[in-house]
Amino acid sequence: MNRPSLGGQELEVWRYVAEHAPASTRRVVEHFAAEQGLARTTVLTVLERLRKKGYLTRARQEGVFHYSPQGQPGEVLQGLVRQFIEKTLAGSVSPLVAYLARAKRLSDEELADLQRLVEELKEERDRQKP
Repeated sequence: MNRPSLGGQELEVWRYVAEHAPASTRRVVEHFAAEQGLARTTVLTVLERLRKKGYLTRARQEGVFHYSPQGQPGEVLQGLVRQFIEKTLAGSVSPLVAYLARAKRLSDEELADLQRLVEELKEERDRQKP
């Protein structure tokens, strides 16, 4: 699903909701008031923007709204990465891979995941060859 991009604050609120779903409005507001000093109205505005953009759903339970991520968090994050690569890196993954190779220490598990993904990409490419 192709969704609108997210700003930094929207991404933080989305992550919090995804980790604590279903999260009541009060819980989200209290968290961001304590952590970042955000006003209730600001958090409510961000929650509503995320809902309108299709990143969150809400359901009323005993008169209180509870928010949950729309779709699987992994799929949402993949979509955000895809948007970043397409918009910021003009579709090229090379700068991202170069960054990972030079600037970030990867765990053995992360390296194994990357190697597995590279193998899957090679297999897919080989299947598509005439």
